[in-house]
Amino acid sequence: MNMFTNRTMLFQLETEGFVVQESVLSEPEIDQLIAAIGKRQDGEGLLRQGRIFAVRNLLDLPEIQKLAESEPVRELARAVLGNTAFAVRGILFDKIPEANWKVPWHQDVTIAVQEREEIEGFGPSSTKAGVLHVQPPARVLERMISIRLHLDACDESNGALHVIPRSHCSGRIAEAEIPSVLAKSPPHVCAVDRGGAMLMRPLLLHASSASQAPAHRRVIHLDFACEQLPPPLKWLCERASVKPTSHVLSDRRCGSYGKHADPSASPQDDNAMGVRGGRNTAKPEVTP
Repeated sequence: MNMFTNRTMLFQLETEGFVVQESVLSEPEIDQLIAAIGKRQDGEGLLRQGRIFAVRNLLDLPEIQKLAESEPVRELARAVLGNTAFAVRGILFDKIPEANWKVPWHQDVTIAVQEREEIEGFGPSSTKAGVLHVQPPARVLERMISIRLHLDACDESNGALHVIPRSHCSGRIAEAEIPSVLAKSPPHVCAVDRGGAMLMRPLLLHASSASQAPAHRRVIHLDFACEQLPPPLKWLCERASVKPTSHVLSDRRCGSYGKHADPSASPQDDNAMGVRGGRNTAKPEVTP
């Protein structure tokens, strides 16, 4: 990625909340990833009529760990979060005839953690595929990036993501407020070719329609962060073979979430983020 492309990508990502980068994965790499995912035992994925349409905890697969640490993917993550970026969650999404439905407008508002800890601003929690997830403060999500790697071409006909540009700038949006946001901003369809990547901020409003084509729409969704959570809370990946890099934070985009918060980070109003009485009223994410 040359300097011009890097700056252009970052400008669109920060202003619009998303950007598409084509030709991130080669054809051999795509085939290897499809084969690796196919080896996943049925009991480890979400099934519909005997066919897998989603797999959580994808970073448990060595091939996905290698993908998250590969230079093309890390280059994208580092461009946004700095050199301390590390993968914290991996999920496979597919739209197949047996599991093909419309996904409503939402933000991605949970992170995968090791254990439940009572920390102000973190909660409520839920368990997905045996893994504890918690809703963190908006400032945590604002310093993360999601990289969606497409193993199949994706457009309007097979469930491409629809996004509301610039909606990530509003912080966490309460479910009741989403219709008013949609009324003011037309959606954008994010078509991505096979091997391409879509980068998006977790707080970007997004949805998808049912696929009109009876074929795969496989997407490897990787979430990246660049800093530790306030102790004793820990990312789930900290007990896996994919370890966050030990570092001293210097990038102003990535400060500590604890007492030494980034002074450049503006405080968020709880009500503006969809939080009532210290608890978030927005729905947990159901990213397609």
